[in-house]
Amino acid sequence: MKHLRAFTNIAAGVAMAAMAAGAVTAHAADKSMPGQGKTIKMARATWDTGWWQAEVYRQLFEKLGYDVPQVTTLDNPPFYQSVAQGDMDLWVNGWFPLHNTYADTFKQGAQAVGYVAKGGALQGYLIDKKTADKYGIKYLSDMKKPKIAKLFDTNGDGKANMVACPPGWGCETLIAYQMDAYGLRDSIDLIKAGYSASMADALSRYKNGEPIFFYTWTPNWTVGLLKPGKDVVWLQVKETRLPKDQANLKDKAIVKGVEGCADDPCRMGMPANDIRPVANSAFLKDNPAVETLLEEVRIPVQDIFAQNAKMNQGADSPEDLKKQAADWIARHQDKVDRWLKDARAAAMM
Repeated sequence: MKHLRAFTNIAAGVAMAAMAAGAVTAHAADKSMPGQGKTIKMARATWDTGWWQAEVYRQLFEKLGYDVPQVTTLDNPPFYQSVAQGDMDLWVNGWFPLHNTYADTFKQGAQAVGYVAKGGALQGYLIDKKTADKYGIKYLSDMKKPKIAKLFDTNGDGKANMVACPPGWGCETLIAYQMDAYGLRDSIDLIKAGYSASMADALSRYKNGEPIFFYTWTPNWTVGLLKPGKDVVWLQVKETRLPKDQANLKDKAIVKGVEGCADDPCRMGMPANDIRPVANSAFLKDNPAVETLLEEVRIPVQDIFAQNAKMNQGADSPEDLKKQAADWIARHQDKVDRWLKDARAAAMM
């Protein structure tokens, strides 16, 4: 009986040790995967130049154990409304101050957190350099001259045709405001069809030696294929006029060292932007690992340029985006490991 009791005690001890070891292993797993069993409802913008960044973040979330079954493509208004209500958890395609116009929609239930890219996201109006040099075109207001506007007329109505932003984009609202503020409605027709298709058409006209006129932002493949200072130039404004929600940012619309601008500093007419994640506040509170990750991750603007160029050359399938994101993460593994370590630590606090 003594031997039996001893054997029973040993067996119980082994079982308890195994259970303890299992608990430690499970605890370790929980620490490394704070998102295990949780789903992120993630959105992305309708402009495809922001899709790769969204894929990078999606893969980082998965490394924390979160399930991101799909990324929903949304226009600005429905995203900012849905993230405020909690129908969406986040996206990484916020442009500020351009998206200040949506602040009243989302500020009660959501917030901008961290930066994908801080500063350096320029935006403005450009024309081809050949036409600018030949006719001495330097300012957006030069389009008020019928002779100049006619150079960029593609449909015979005497107005300059400019590739602008599709409905629902933040830049659509800003461009519309400036068309009125500068008195350009009678001189410029805005092309609001799909941006990529419209710019592809403009690029074809440029290759045929025809004048082109378009709005763009950086980082964007457009200024990779149409290089400022060589192929195109930025048009300036004589006075910066911005809508009420950006009125205090006039100084940020005067930018030093802009390649392809006639003057330095350049009077862009539009302030430089920060690209920022925007997330539901309650979601962030419940997921400190995600909040910390959003606060720490940065993607260099030049890396976004490089990926956008690949995308424009045809590497734009979902599989391409996944591979490009995975490759970028691998090239920056030291930084990624630090971001993930900090995110996991935040989940334990």
